Amino acid sequence: MCGIAAIFNYATTEKLDKAELICLRDSMSDRGPDGSGVWFDNHCQVGLAHRRLAIIDLSENGAQPMASSDGMLRITFNGEIYNYLALRQTLESKGYLFHSQSDTEVLLYLYKEYGEQMVDFLRGMFAFVIWDECKQGILIVRDHFGIKPLYYADNGKTIRIASQVRSLVYASSSHIDTSAQPAGQVGFYLWGSVPEPYTIYKGIYALPAGTIMWVDAKGASSPRKFFNITSELQSSSTFTTTSLNKNELSHILEEAMLDTVKHHLISDVPVGVFLSSGLDSATLLSLAAQIMPNQLKTFTLGFKEFSGTQNDETVIASELARYYGARHKTQMVRKEDFFDDIEHLYSVMDQPSIDGVNSYFVCKGAHASGIKVALSGLGGDELFAGYPTFTELPRLVRSLSVFNHFPGLGRGLRYISAPLLKHLTSPKYAGLFEYGSTLEGAYLLRRGLFMPWELPDFLDVDLVRQGWHDLQTLSHLEDTTHGINSQRLQITALETSWYMKNQLLRDNDWASMANSLELRVPLVDINLFRTVRTLINSGLSCSKHDMALTPKKRLPNSILYRKKTGFSIPVKEWILNEQTLSNNRTRGLRAWAIKVFNKKV
Repeated sequence: MCGIAAIFNYATTEKLDKAELICLRDSMSDRGPDGSGVWFDNHCQVGLAHRRLAIIDLSENGAQPMASSDGMLRITFNGEIYNYLALRQTLESKGYLFHSQSDTEVLLYLYKEYGEQMVDFLRGMFAFVIWDECKQGILIVRDHFGIKPLYYADNGKTIRIASQVRSLVYASSSHIDTSAQPAGQVGFYLWGSVPEPYTIYKGIYALPAGTIMWVDAKGASSPRKFFNITSELQSSSTFTTTSLNKNELSHILEEAMLDTVKHHLISDVPVGVFLSSGLDSATLLSLAAQIMPNQLKTFTLGFKEFSGTQNDETVIASELARYYGARHKTQMVRKEDFFDDIEHLYSVMDQPSIDGVNSYFVCKGAHASGIKVALSGLGGDELFAGYPTFTELPRLVRSLSVFNHFPGLGRGLRYISAPLLKHLTSPKYAGLFEYGSTLEGAYLLRRGLFMPWELPDFLDVDLVRQGWHDLQTLSHLEDTTHGINSQRLQITALETSWYMKNQLLRDNDWASMANSLELRVPLVDINLFRTVRTLINSGLSCSKHDMALTPKKRLPNSILYRKKTGFSIPVKEWILNEQTLSNNRTRGLRAWAIKVFNKKV
């Protein structure tokens, strides 16, 4: 896990500014405190830079930017390739010689052997840039689900690339259009996070998840998809399971779960587990303990406000760690800790988000306890239908389906009711009849923070109009579910493509990297994803309970049958009465959103 940066003057003969690239690199020092590197070509037209958090091959042989043995390829890479050992064996059988034990070198020779098709072999979380001396161009790649971030600014002559938006603004703002991006800013208020490919700045874009982009003297190509969640969920099974019974299907799930945890434990430093009282992290701990008995560290956050309530996870988490032989630590967080850290939290939050505070504190505590790599249960709710949306949305759509026959009626009721409802309850309820009759509209209501008609109250009207037009939110939501036959998988597509990708994964990245911690997500794994899709199409429910039954050492009943609470932190309570964050109409997370946004623009 690292920070990467690159500058490429692809359409100008001017030499790039070496100091700018080094500044870009070193503004990400928290992402890589273990070392740094930089490389420039002989003509100073392209430069790659790297900040290192050493996890695989801790020696200098693993340092970056890394070159191929003939010097014709260079790479700067952020992430982990979990199947790199198998890929290395394949490449060695083809005659390639390796000089390190790193997954980075595997990427170099995989590109040399397969070119852009290298992405078809990768399993992991990754964002990287490869300079190809022969082709005089760069390949830019981001992983399937968007676990690792990558941003770029292209002015038509020079492309600048970095792991963080704030680094591009800090180091290169004089070369980048940092005026307001309507789609990014409107998107933040709609969702509580900025939807890809936008940022809040007009000149900076996210490379979309599961895409590659090539840049040479002809310019930058449009990002090309090599992985699409919707297409995957439309696909037929990759292996035949129709003749298998439920026990045999369950065994396939057990093997897939054990396999993803095994691959995510590959490391040259100890690996810990973020532990709550929920099924996701408990299952990961049980499987990890099955692979590495009595070698694991676990970490849990506790809050005084939750003491003695069902949201207090510390007691059960401690018992669970003891049950599986892990060395456990609990860190208590107080309201005072939140306000002591709030300015630093604003500064390290790469893009505005209403979430991430929980991740920030758990990562901070884990780092302080000596954990450098940790497993997180993120992704389990999306893949194994753990959210209330999987039951609530279909129920809402069924109850309001009559409004599909009268498309103008719901909008009319919203016009009439919105001015009244915003004084009585959540203003979102005004859109119930307009949006609630379709799965995509109901999802916007469920996950949306502010509704479109509310935005002119605190954003420029023209910016709102342009941003809503550019986002094409409902159309893109419909694209997300198009062609997926199963309603269960439609909701998986929505939650994975929107909430998980744009908020949860992004927040986990900045929160972990701000604390120099590598966070791994075994439940967001391409092999597991494809297996679960196939099993669902074959008749296995693949519920959270099915997932939790996969370890050999069964989870305690107190965990298996505990009511879901989610991983929460009492931010609402901490900020609710702060007058700087609230007024008569905007309180709680909505007020927090306005505060965060104003801090980031």
